[in-house]
Amino acid sequence: MKTSPRLSLNNGVLIDQLGYGLYKVPPSDAAGLVQAAIAAGYRHFDTAAMYGNETGVARGISAYIGSGSSPAAAGGSGEFAPPLSRQDIFVTTKLWNDHHGYDAALRAFDDSMVSLGLDYVDLYLIHWPCPRKGLFPETYRALETLYREGRVRAIGVSNFQPAHLDRLLQTAEVVPAVNQVELHPWLQQHELQRKHTELGIRTEAWSPLGRGQVLADPVVQACAAEHRRTPAQIILRWHMQLGNIAIPKASTEARIRENLDVFGFELSPRDMEAMAGLDRGHRTGSHPDNVN
Repeated sequence: MKTSPRLSLNNGVLIDQLGYGLYKVPPSDAAGLVQAAIAAGYRHFDTAAMYGNETGVARGISAYIGSGSSPAAAGGSGEFAPPLSRQDIFVTTKLWNDHHGYDAALRAFDDSMVSLGLDYVDLYLIHWPCPRKGLFPETYRALETLYREGRVRAIGVSNFQPAHLDRLLQTAEVVPAVNQVELHPWLQQHELQRKHTELGIRTEAWSPLGRGQVLADPVVQACAAEHRRTPAQIILRWHMQLGNIAIPKASTEARIRENLDVFGFELSPRDMEAMAGLDRGHRTGSHPDNVN
């Protein structure tokens, strides 16, 4: 069983650098896949109200928390793992776009807590800035309230561009711990990453493999052949060496384990330079200014 190293957020909370993303994981599959991920060594799980699978994530986690031994991967492998405490698991969820505003955000958080069955969430994010609504500063104020009440260990944002961060920080009292954005070799977002460094915000990559599109890139393929690794492992290793947090999705136990097996090798400076040259500003998802 492998585990991810942990990084410190700007408030001292530790987060596993490599997590398991649950975007587009069907609710009926979430519990089994989360159990398989825990058995493989994952301790960081990223869900959202919009994904509709918070309850399944909770069921998967709860199988490992408590007394006695817990079943390992789904599928009746017969393996067992020691029980975990709640403190061993890092859970992120996100507030959806139709709950912007102070009171609406607090209600949405309560709904997520019911779905997750948790006493607290490790990281709570505004899913998109929805700039035309213009409510994200007020929405973030609700997250600050949750943070001060101890109901969340860290707060942050997702899909915020530099201009959104500048506007947010005109009124925010707590600097976001994380900005979760689309980031992969074809979309490296250098300006945004410089802003994160300046402000002490961790960069977290959703779609770290470019929704699979980057796997066929000739540079990635050549690097994979040289290291005798898969293209996905090369890209995830690139994220790790850059210091990004990454949350790849996987739909099979084999892929779950493969994605975590990126800590036994290193990319050379030449490899990293080649990967840096792949940036083409290519988004596989929507531009944040256009999502409302």
